[in-house]
Parts: sequence; structure tokens; C-alpha cells
Amino acid sequence: MQIQIPEKAKYIIETIQAAGFEAYVVGGCVRDSILGRCPEDWDITTSARPEQVKALFRRTIDTGIQHGTVTVMLDKEGFEVTTYRVDGKYEDSRHPREVTFTPNLEEDLKRRDFTINAMAYNETEGLIDIFGGLEDIGAKLIRCVGNPEERFGEDALRIMRAIRFSAQLGYEIHEDTEAAIRKLAPTLQKISAERIQMELTKLLISPHPDTLRDAYDMGVTKVILPEFDAMMETPQKHKHHKYNVGEHTLHALIEIAPEKNLRYAMLLHDIGKPETLTVDEDGTTHFHGHPAVGEEMARRILRRLRFDNDTVAVVTRLVRYHDYGNDVTPDLRIVRRAVNKIGEDIFPLLLPVRHADILAQSDYLRAEKLENLELWKQLYEEMLEKKQCVSLKTLAVTGRDLIAMGMKPGRELGDMLQKLLELVLEHPEQNTREQLLEKAGELAAGKE
Repeated sequence: MQIQIPEKAKYIIETIQAAGFEAYVVGGCVRDSILGRCPEDWDITTSARPEQVKALFRRTIDTGIQHGTVTVMLDKEGFEVTTYRVDGKYEDSRHPREVTFTPNLEEDLKRRDFTINAMAYNETEGLIDIFGGLEDIGAKLIRCVGNPEERFGEDALRIMRAIRFSAQLGYEIHEDTEAAIRKLAPTLQKISAERIQMELTKLLISPHPDTLRDAYDMGVTKVILPEFDAMMETPQKHKHHKYNVGEHTLHALIEIAPEKNLRYAMLLHDIGKPETLTVDEDGTTHFHGHPAVGEEMARRILRRLRFDNDTVAVVTRLVRYHDYGNDVTPDLRIVRRAVNKIGEDIFPLLLPVRHADILAQSDYLRAEKLENLELWKQLYEEMLEKKQCVSLKTLAVTGRDLIAMGMKPGRELGDMLQKLLELVLEHPEQNTREQLLEKAGELAAGKE
């Protein structure tokens, strides 16, 4: 097997080899090269000690020297070079207390998480695959190196990584690895929210976001997202639905583009349903007010997962408005009002959210729902094409214009701008400076 190593990584390997040491590209770059994917990073492992690596290159950075890692800089591009090592005892389910350097490549590969990530390669010796990574790629399996309970006991985040790789690659998780996940899932409580968020996001934007179902089955979401478990256990007995709340959510995830905010919006759009469930005498379920409840729950969840303010703002508004306009036959005025209410930044994202929601429901009135949504979309595009004003940002007059005509800064000025915007939302053709200043003069004079 041949792998095309970039020239700079090849130069680093050859320089280390010329000094009498071993060196290989290792881990994810080898896996991705075999899969025909473009590696993001080219990590190098070597028998040379960090100080020996530093002596061979003009510019290096001590990125993790206590763990044997230095970054070699070549023309502003960095390559991590790590000495073969054996990890000491793990005390926090995440980091080894100490590491011991070793001259033995096998000892280094033995400490890695999964067989598909425990392969090394150089052009001298070819592929080094001691633990059957190539075979597991052929079988489409995620399998731990050695004893899975030991691997997950060392670093509980590997539980999330196993599920994430399964989602990204469409691979099954080996039965022994799965059994260890089921047993050790509670240890994820020791992992930081930031790390959980990173792995959950990679899972959600993968080609198989519904792998979250496996995370539920194995007891992982019970620890990292217990609200999802509640959805998986909440029925939807209604003509508009054919799945329970959780299964509907998983199907909706598949139906939307793999973009972070959109996938999180679909994950959380019905998060408020378990709390708002009511059941009629005939068994029909209802979830009145679930978007507003869901908005607050989504905010708490995203904060708990340490998301940035922008992500929280976008996703929570999409959750709040995901049902907006479902029972309305729109015209241009209704669309302008909707964009003004929901926000110019959010409204175009709401259309694919509603589309995915519909496709994950039952067939009942589906054609009509999609037809109505298409009308919303067409009218929104017409509104954009006509450059119709839906916010103060594109109102033909500003606060300065009103001050220039004699109004004083303050609340009354803001109220006047809002009244002019209301006028333009109803009559977009009046969004001209002349007409609005005239109208402002009339309003100020108390004529209306």
C-alpha cells in the first residue's frame, strides 16, 4: 500500500531518519489516506526524543513537550512530531499523570484508541498495522485497540469519539467495544462540557446524525443530553405524526443540511414536547406551547454545553419559531411582517427547518404543507428582489433625519421610527425619504 505524504511531512521524516531515528506519519492521516479522504493534519511519530527533534530543525514550538510533542514549522506550516511513548496511570478519565518515552513503535501504537487510528506509515517500510486497522476498515468496524474497558477507562472521551467515528464513517461499533461503552458511559460525567460539545457537534454534522440513536441505546445521551432520552420516551399519537418525538427528531436531522446551527435547531426543535404533553380521552397527544418552552430549554442546554452567544441566539430563535406560519396562507404583507418579527438573519434559516420538520412527519397533508412552504419561500424571494423594507436598517429615514427636522433624541424618536416602519411594512411603496419625513411631520403635529 502506498500513501502520498506531502513534501514537507516527507522532509521531516527523512531528516529524522537521516539522523538515525525512526519516523512515521501516524493516526488519522493514515486512516483518511486509506479511505481516500484528504487528511486535515499530518502527525508524525518518532523514536527521537523531543530535544533531539528540536536539534534537527531550525524552528520548532514546544506545543506539548511534557508529553513528547513539538511542532516543527516549515514555511509557516506546522507539523506535530511526537516521541513514541507509554502513558502512565490515568487519574481523571482524560489525561495520563505522566508519560514514559520508549524506543518501541508498537508500545506507542498500543496506547491509541481505535485500530483504524493505530496505523503508521513511511515510504521505507510501508504500512505498519499491528492491530488490524486495515481489516477493520474493510469490515467497517470501530474497534478499540486491546481491551476496550482499559481504553475507555484511560480516557472517557473515547466513548464519544467511538460514536462520532461511527457517524462520520457509517461504521458499526464492534460488540466488545459497544459493551464497554454501555458499562462505562457514566464516566462521561468527568469530561468537560467543551469536549462533549466538540464531539457531539462532529456527530451531528456527520452524514449519519441519527447515530445519536445508538448513543441513546448505549446510555450515553442519558449522561450528556438527558433531555433527548425524554424525547425518545414521549409518544406522538396524532394524524400529523408517525414517530415518537425522539425518532421524529432523528429523521428531521437527516433531512437538513449538515450545518451546525441547522442541525442543532433540528435536534432541539421539539425539546419542549415532553414537558408540554397532554393526552385526550381517545389517546391523541398534544404539545401546546412547546416552541416557547423548547426555546428556554434549548438555551439552558446550549449554555450547559458551553456554546458561544451567537450559536445560542440563532438556535434558540429557530426553536422558538419552527412552527411559525404553518397554518397561514401567506401574501407579501404577511411575509414582510414575519421577517420583521423573526429577524432578517433567522428567517432564511427557518425555511429549511420547516421543510425538514414536515418531511419527518406523517404523510397526512404533506403535499399541502410543502406547497404552502414553497409559497412562503417564493414570496420571501420576491420581497428580497423588490428590496422591500422589513427593519429599521433599511428604512429610508434615520434618527438623524428626524433630529434634523426638530425632534429630540430619546424614546419619542424611537417610537416615531417604529411607527414609520409599521407604515412601510403595510405599504412598502412609501419607503422613500420624502414620504416618510412628511408622515413624520404629520404625526409629530398630531394630525393623526
